[in-house]
Amino acid sequence: MARTTGSDGERTEAAIREAALKLIARRGYEAMSMRQLGDEVGVQAAALYRYFPNKEELLFTLLREHMEGLIASWDVARPAVRDPFGSLSAFVRNHIGFHVARRHSTHVSNLELRSLSPAKLTAILRMRNTYEKELRQILRDGAETGAFAIDDVGLTAMAIIQMITGVIVWFRPDERLSVEEVAETYHAMTMRLVGAAAPAEAPQIERRANTQS
Repeated sequence: MARTTGSDGERTEAAIREAALKLIARRGYEAMSMRQLGDEVGVQAAALYRYFPNKEELLFTLLREHMEGLIASWDVARPAVRDPFGSLSAFVRNHIGFHVARRHSTHVSNLELRSLSPAKLTAILRMRNTYEKELRQILRDGAETGAFAIDDVGLTAMAIIQMITGVIVWFRPDERLSVEEVAETYHAMTMRLVGAAAPAEAPQIERRANTQS
C-alpha cells in the first residue's frame, strides 16, 4: 500500500481507521496487531499511537463512529409525518442501505463488542439503545393505532433488527437482486411480521426475483 503523507494528519487517521476495519473484519480484533496495521497503512507502528493511545481506543472509535453514522442517517431518513407504515418502511430501507454500504464496519460492530472494557461497552450499548428505541416507538405507535398486531414490542424490535442487519451476511452486489430489491422484499417480510398488510408492490418484486433464480 502506498505510504500515506505524514503531514496530512486527517488523511492518515482516516487511512488507519479504514485499514483497521478491514483487518479486524478479516482476522478479528485479538489477532490484529498494531504492527500489521502500520504495515497496511504504510507507517511505523509507533506512529499509530499519535492518533490512538492504544488498540482498544481504536476499536472503540470504530464502533462509536459506526453508531454515530447510523443514528445520523436515520435522522435524515426519518419521515416528517409520524405514520407507522411510512416510518417502518423508512427504517428498514435506511438500515439495510446503511449496513450494506459499510460491510466491514457492520461486521466489526456486530462481533467485537466483546473486546471492549465495561465502560466503553456501556457507551456503545447506550447508543444502540438510542437507535433501537426509534424502532420500538414506531412499533408501539402502530400497535396503539391498530395498524400493527404485535404482542411484544421489544421482542419484535429485536427480531426485526436481527433480520435486517443479517442482510450483510449473504448479500453481494453482483448477484441477482439489487440493494433496492432486497430492501423492498425485507420490508414486505417486516410488514408481515408486525401483522400489517404487505405493500402492493412487494409481490411483484418477489415474483421477479423468482423468475431470475
